[in-house]
Amino acid sequence: MGDVLAGNHAVWEFDSDSVLIRFARGIRTPRQPRLLHALGARRIPLEAVSGVTVTAGKRDTVVLRAVPRPGADPLMEAAAGQLREVCDPYRLVLPGDRAPYAEAFADTLRSRLGPEAAEPAEHFLVEVPRPPLQLKAYDARVTLDGSAVAFHWSRTGATSTKWKAGDQRYPLADLAGVEWSSPDGPGGHLRLLLHEPPGSGADPRPSHDLAAAVFAVGYGSVHESLPFAAAVLAALRGRTPVAALPSPRPSDDRLEHLSELHSAGLLTDAEYVALRDRFTADTR
Repeated sequence: MGDVLAGNHAVWEFDSDSVLIRFARGIRTPRQPRLLHALGARRIPLEAVSGVTVTAGKRDTVVLRAVPRPGADPLMEAAAGQLREVCDPYRLVLPGDRAPYAEAFADTLRSRLGPEAAEPAEHFLVEVPRPPLQLKAYDARVTLDGSAVAFHWSRTGATSTKWKAGDQRYPLADLAGVEWSSPDGPGGHLRLLLHEPPGSGADPRPSHDLAAAVFAVGYGSVHESLPFAAAVLAALRGRTPVAALPSPRPSDDRLEHLSELHSAGLLTDAEYVALRDRFTADTR
């Protein structure tokens, strides 16, 4: 059990081989980005990190950010730089007077990074939601069952092109990748990239592409569609398996830190009891 830093939207806990990031609303920021709330908690192996920075933030804050290795996190690969800063799961905002602690945390993390940190990861190292999964887009209900992605068109949202073609099912073996275009911008959509793309006469617009689903207000929000896209990407790479995450190692120190987080109001009574009982059971 190592250092713990509590920021505006998350608590970072340093372990010998990973950083556990628990996303939680803070006193200063009672409203949390929905993506972070949906992620809940993520364990980031140190081998999935290429670096770490500490910079001055707005309104007397300091920003600690881990830099993910290219190819290590399917969520960030699917996002492709489209996430708003406030939704960045690798970014921790702290009060300005916590800058020395942020620097110490960053130094410790840097000291644990290996020579491979500068190179792209050969396979995914960070876990994402596992199938079966479902996404409600504007013109379709999209499902991932672990072997295929299926589009079930909406009677009210789908174009006549899609409706006439009927529901579509794409085995993972037929897919080369996935394209996620954020619903926060114009033209938001999820598109499957096929090994054998449609012919030159096919309409490339997402609203007419039989391998795409369109987002709209209330449909395909970032906190729903991005984890889904990441899961599809991980499932494709999973044929050369996604790396298993190291499990946290229970210890007396961990229980002590849980108690500290509970006392500071960063864990509810229910969360504290559940985590304490789980860690205690793991040590038996």
